[in-house]
Amino acid sequence: MANLDDTLSRCGVKISFTEEKGRCFIATRNFCPGEIIISQEPYASVVNSQHGLRCDGCLKSTNLKKCSKCWMVWYCGISCQKSEWKVHQLECEALVKLSEDRRKMLTPTICLMIRLLLRRELQSKKVISTTADNNFQLVESLMAHISEIGEQKLVLYAQMANLVSLVLPSLELNLKEVAHDFSKLACNAHTICDSELRPIGTGLYPVISIINHSCLPNSVLVFEEKIAVVRAVSPIPEGTEVTISYIETAASTETRQKALKEQYLFTCKCPRCINQGKVEDIQETAILEGYRCKDMTCDGYLLTIPAEKANICQQCGLPRDQKEIEKLKNEVEKLSNKASVSLSSGNYYEASVLYKTLEQLQLKLFHCFSISLLRTRETLLKIFMELQDWRGALTCCRLTITVYERVYPPIHPLLGLQYYCCGKLEWLLGETTDAVISFTKAADILRITHGSSTPFVLELLAKLAEAHAEAAYKLRPDQCG
Repeated sequence: MANLDDTLSRCGVKISFTEEKGRCFIATRNFCPGEIIISQEPYASVVNSQHGLRCDGCLKSTNLKKCSKCWMVWYCGISCQKSEWKVHQLECEALVKLSEDRRKMLTPTICLMIRLLLRRELQSKKVISTTADNNFQLVESLMAHISEIGEQKLVLYAQMANLVSLVLPSLELNLKEVAHDFSKLACNAHTICDSELRPIGTGLYPVISIINHSCLPNSVLVFEEKIAVVRAVSPIPEGTEVTISYIETAASTETRQKALKEQYLFTCKCPRCINQGKVEDIQETAILEGYRCKDMTCDGYLLTIPAEKANICQQCGLPRDQKEIEKLKNEVEKLSNKASVSLSSGNYYEASVLYKTLEQLQLKLFHCFSISLLRTRETLLKIFMELQDWRGALTCCRLTITVYERVYPPIHPLLGLQYYCCGKLEWLLGETTDAVISFTKAADILRITHGSSTPFVLELLAKLAEAHAEAAYKLRPDQCG
C-alpha cells in the first residue's frame, strides 16, 4: 500500500499538526484559484432517497432499476451495479432477512455505517484492495469527540450500534467501537451534493476530513458524481493551511459558532470569528439578524443601548419601541409557520400568497440584508419556478443576488449558481443582453469552483455562447426597428 504522505506530496499538500487544531493540510506549493488541490472517492457512501431516487454507483437519476433481490437499492445500469457489487452482495443478503418494520428503521446514517463496516470486512479479507487514501486505518484516525458528547446522544449512538449488529449478525462487532464510529460520522461525514449544491447523499471521505474549517476559506469542496473535489478559490501560497467551510457562512458570528459547536464540537478561531464582539461584528450581526429602523425611508439598522434600554437606529437616531418589535416578531412567526404548512402540502399558489405577505411583513421588521428575509425570498423563488411564474422568479432572484453579493466572498459557488439562475430566467424572458451579463458573472465564478472542463460548466459556457450570438443578432441593423 502506497504511503499517504507520498500520495499527498504529489498533490502539493502535506499533513501537519498544531496544538490548537490537531491535524491540518498545508500547501507545499503555490495554488491558483480553480486548481484542484485534492480529490477522493468515498470510503463509504449512501443515497438519501428523501432527495429523490439515484443510482447507487454514479448518483445519476435516469434509467434506474431497483435491485431485484433487496428492492432497496437502485442502479442506472450493469456497470454501476458491478462496481458496487462486492459490498452490496453482503449488504443485500443482510437486507432481505429484515422485517418490514426493521427496514423502516434504516436511516441513511445507519446504512452508511453498514457499508463502512462491510467495506472494512472485505478489505481485511483482501476481497477489496486498500490504497493509501482508501483504508480503514484512515477512518480509525478520525476524531470522535466522545468526551464532549452529551449522554442523550451517547445513548442514541449505542442504540444505533445495536441495530447495526442485528443487521450484520455475521460480523463480530464491538458495539462500543461502532458507537464511537457513529460519533466519527457525525463529525466527519460530508453531504454529497449535485452541481447545483442540492443534497443527494452522504459520504465519508477520511482524507478530505483532515481539512479544517474556516468561515473565510481559501478552498471549496464540490462533488463530481461521488468524487469529492477540493479546489482553491483564492491564491494559496506555499506553507499556507488549506481550509474549507463546513457550514453555511451567511450568518452572524454567534450563529456560525453555535452551528459549529453543535455539529462539529469545536470553537472556530478563523479571521472572521476572532472579531466577535468588535464594532464591525456587532454591526454586521444587527444587519443580518437584527431589526431595521421604523422609518421605512431610512435604511439604518437598530443597535441596543443597554444604558437607555432602547433600540436606536444607528443612522438617523430614531428609537423603536420593543413592544412594537415583539408584536411584529410574533406576527412573522405565525405567518411563517402557516406558509410553511401550506408549502409542505404542495399548495404552491396559496403558499406564494402567504410568502409574499410574509415578505412584506418582514420588510417592516428586518433590514433589507436580513438573512430571514433572504430565506423567504429564496423560498418564493422556488415556488414561482414551480408555478412557472418566470417574472416573479426573476424578481426574487435579483433581490437574493443583492444579499448574496454582501454575505458571500466574490468567488463562492452559491453566488455563481444564483447568477446562473438569473441568466436562465432573463434569457427565457427575452432579456438576452442581461442574460449574457449574468451568464458571464456565473461563468467567472463557477469555472473556479466547479472546474472549467466539467459537464456542468461546459453547459453553462454553451448557453453563454448562444446568448452572445443571439444578442449580437438582435443588434444587427437589419434587426432593429
